[in-house]
Amino acid sequence: MWHRRWVTTALAALAAITTFGTAAASPVQVAATTTNMAMLAQEIGGPHVEVVTMAPPDRDVHYLEARPSMMAALRRADLVVSVGAELEEGWLPAALRGASNPAVMPGRPGYFEAVAHVDLIGHAAPDRGQGDVHPAGNPHIYLDPVRTAQVAHALAGRLAELAPEHRETFQNNAARFEATVDKRLPRWQEMAASAPGVLLFHEDMDYLMERLGIPIHGYLEPLPGIPPTARHLRQLVRDLQDRQGATLFTDFQPAGGARFIQRELGWNYHALPTHVPVGGDADDYFDTIDAIVWAATGAR
Repeated sequence: MWHRRWVTTALAALAAITTFGTAAASPVQVAATTTNMAMLAQEIGGPHVEVVTMAPPDRDVHYLEARPSMMAALRRADLVVSVGAELEEGWLPAALRGASNPAVMPGRPGYFEAVAHVDLIGHAAPDRGQGDVHPAGNPHIYLDPVRTAQVAHALAGRLAELAPEHRETFQNNAARFEATVDKRLPRWQEMAASAPGVLLFHEDMDYLMERLGIPIHGYLEPLPGIPPTARHLRQLVRDLQDRQGATLFTDFQPAGGARFIQRELGWNYHALPTHVPVGGDADDYFDTIDAIVWAATGAR
């Protein structure tokens, strides 16, 4: 009898150990709103996370709608990694409600907003008459590598709350990302020192321009989120008649306004990705920054 009890107890203990080991080894399930946020989560989490991206890199995140695939990703998630400052306001709240996963709702440890961990620029009064403004500030922080490195450290801390056994790995990965930024930043600054200035479509590259001291001569949008108008473009031509520069816009924004500026002023224009590809890594991110800096610098 005692032998049978001992065997039963031993098997139960072994099952408990096996179950605990499996649970401890399970990667953190991350639902990232954008490919840039997914890149950062994967770089920091390494093999200890599984990351799903909800928004494609070739679409304007402002104007997406909640989809069943987003809700499915949120339902399985242990952690949501978002940009914040209302960038995903048009679809993320609805997708979260549809997912019915209390663990990843705002205010819970499973919800992470990048903008909460850096200083923002471009604060605006909540007046929709001024266009698609973001009262909390400009949300496009991910094109500033320095701020992105700050977010990396904050994300390492949040992942450590969910998987404390991997805390050191998360911290080391964040430090490595920051070290790469520190190594590349002087070269970007050196290149930007000769930049004549840029005309942007939207306020989405402002953080990088500010970081590198590249003048912003204006925007093709008359107001944020408002398509370029003929009247506004003609005014830009009058204002910039005696200046040099380049027009930069994302690969999903229309090129018509940039072509008009080229015809009238001779400025080169560049359609550029501002997000890494699906599954992109840190090298892809730094390549994205390289391309924007080159475009701003090489057009005279």
